[in-house]
Amino acid sequence: MQIEPFEIERFYERWEFSAELMLSSSDCESRPLSELLALEPGAQERLSSLRLGYTEVAGSAELREAIAGTYEVTGPEDVLTLAAAEEGIFIAYQSLLGTGDHAVVEAPSYGSAVNLARSTGAEVTLWRRRHEDGWGYDLDELERLLRADTRFVYVNSPHNPTGSQMSAEEQRRLVAMLAERGTVLFSDEVYRGLEHDDARRLPAACDLYERAVSLNTVSKSYGLPGLRIGWVACRDPALLGRLRELKLYTTICSSAPSELLVEIAVRHSQLLIGQARSLVLENLPALEAFLARHAELLEWVPPAAGPIGFPRVRDDRDVRDWCEQTAAEAGVLLLPGYVYDEPRHIRMGYGRARLREALARLEPRLGAG
Repeated sequence: MQIEPFEIERFYERWEFSAELMLSSSDCESRPLSELLALEPGAQERLSSLRLGYTEVAGSAELREAIAGTYEVTGPEDVLTLAAAEEGIFIAYQSLLGTGDHAVVEAPSYGSAVNLARSTGAEVTLWRRRHEDGWGYDLDELERLLRADTRFVYVNSPHNPTGSQMSAEEQRRLVAMLAERGTVLFSDEVYRGLEHDDARRLPAACDLYERAVSLNTVSKSYGLPGLRIGWVACRDPALLGRLRELKLYTTICSSAPSELLVEIAVRHSQLLIGQARSLVLENLPALEAFLARHAELLEWVPPAAGPIGFPRVRDDRDVRDWCEQTAAEAGVLLLPGYVYDEPRHIRMGYGRARLREALARLEPRLGAG
């Protein structure tokens, strides 16, 4: 297995902990452990008395029950917990794709969505969405890309990095299109709950289609990336079983303290995601005003969901070099779009508490190209 360099994580490895202010974060403002434990009576005692042995491969019964409570149809037996969402992407591709298969992957997308698909030896076709089209979902084009040997389609909605979101009608058409062929739908739903308009929240794909695999985590909408727990949910036992078999070769099981803390978090998902969503909606007007003041340099398609957007840089500066200079000299981290194969763009995040401070520090540097 040969995998291309993971450019987004290489960039963050270099800059994430040296820049003071994150203006590119795809996760929301985090919280201290004490705040999470305060959500339930006796939680501190449960954590203190927890035995630090191995945990169940699929995750504790209590955790899977809590996760199932976030779905309409999917049950605890349909849930496999993971060491973060990245493991879900890895085991899904490696267990379901191989040489001679064909996969369609939405682009732009998080780097592993493309690189890990290619590492299986399968032929990978990109379903490209474009700034010029308002990052619209051209389902006619997707249907043209599907083939008799297409086994796997990867989509991400709400979307990283654009903040776009499928409509309910588009989701229904997508599911029908793949169900007709029996194609696996891998639905990356790590920003679910952060729709800017609650009425536009989509059903989880695993509730709509048995051969859909829904991916989620507490890293993004919950603002708890340090717990390193994600999960997949799928109502096809054979399909889920193949993912579980491969997990035995990766992490086997998860951290016992993290499982307990995530169990608490998921039971209080409405509160935690609601708080994150409130901060996102509070910050968004400040970012919109900033971009409006600098429309000669930065243009974007306003996001509909999530804590990130993907402005395009209008002048001819080297975007990567500018982002690195800004991180080194101003302590403000932007994510250059080359990591998404979109070199004229930057990803900006607005789910953190210090957004206005970061924008104020960035403003004098906009002319430094």
